[in-house]
Amino acid sequence: MPYENLTTFFGKPVEDFQPGMETWDFAGAVPRFRIEYDSEDNVPAMLGNYAALPGAEATDALVIGYWQGDDSSDSSQVVVEALVTYAERFPNLRALFLGDIVSEENEISWINQSDLSALWPAFPHLEHMQVRGATDLALGRFEAPRLTTLIIESGGLPRRVVQEALAAGAPELRHLELWLGTDEYGGDSTPKDFADLFAGRLFPKLNTLALRDCAYADDLAAALAEASVLERISTLDLSLGNLTDEGAEALLASPAVAKLSRLDLHHHFLTEATMTRLAALGPAVDLSEQQEPDEYAGEIYRNIAVSE
Repeated sequence: MPYENLTTFFGKPVEDFQPGMETWDFAGAVPRFRIEYDSEDNVPAMLGNYAALPGAEATDALVIGYWQGDDSSDSSQVVVEALVTYAERFPNLRALFLGDIVSEENEISWINQSDLSALWPAFPHLEHMQVRGATDLALGRFEAPRLTTLIIESGGLPRRVVQEALAAGAPELRHLELWLGTDEYGGDSTPKDFADLFAGRLFPKLNTLALRDCAYADDLAAALAEASVLERISTLDLSLGNLTDEGAEALLASPAVAKLSRLDLHHHFLTEATMTRLAALGPAVDLSEQQEPDEYAGEIYRNIAVSE
C-alpha cells in the first residue's frame, strides 16, 4: 500500500542515498534516490553521483522515490533520461522501482510518470519492474526477455497502459500485478481488455495474476471464473477492489478457482455467509478488511481501497 516507503526491495534493505556520499555497500543495501519537498537537490544529479562511485557496476537494484520537489507537475522523464544516461554503469541491474512515493509526499493519482520505453533496451537484464502512478505513463511496445515480475500501482490505469503491459515480450513473466483503479482517475479498462490473457494465450510461465484495486471487481470475477488461465496459475489476487456477493458467486461456481493455492480478496464488500463459503472453497483465502458500503443521497457507494 502507498502509505509507507519501502524498507526492503529485491531481498535487501533499502537505504536513502544522500548527496555527498562517497561510499556505498553495494552488496548489503539497495539505494533509494529521493528529495525533500523544498530541497535544492535533484534525483538525476544524485543518480550521477552514485553512478560515479567505484563499484557501482555491482548494483543489482535501484529505488526511485520522490523527485518532484515543490513542482508537482514534474514528471519522471528527467529521471528516466538519467537512468538511461548512466545505464553503462549499471550493467547488472535486475530490479527497478520507479515511484516509491507515499501519500503524504504525493497522492498516487497525482504522480506524474512518463514514457518508460527507453528503459527496456537500456537494462536488458531486468527481472523485476515496479511502477507507482499512471498519469502520462507509457510502457511502449517492449521486449524484456528476463522479466519475471511486472507491477504497476495506480488509482486509475488507462486501457492503453493495460494493453502495453499485455503486449510485452516477456516469456519469463511469472507475476503480473496491475492496480486497475477507477475511471475517475483514468482507469478506463474493462474485462474485455484481458481476453487474450484470460484465454491463456499470454505469458506461458505466469503463476500469480493480481488484478487489484478494481472498481468493476464483480464483472472481473465473472470473466475470470471461466478463464483458461486459471488452469495454470496458483495465485489469484482480486484484492483492494469492491467485490460483492455477486462476483463471489461466480468464483464459488468455478472448479478452477477451487483448485488454486491462494485467493486474495482482502478489502471487499462480502456478507458473512459468503465469506464462510469462500473460506471452505479449497484455496487459502484472504478475506480480511471486510468493508461496509456508504450511502449518500439514496445512492450506495462501494469504494476501492486506493484511488486518489
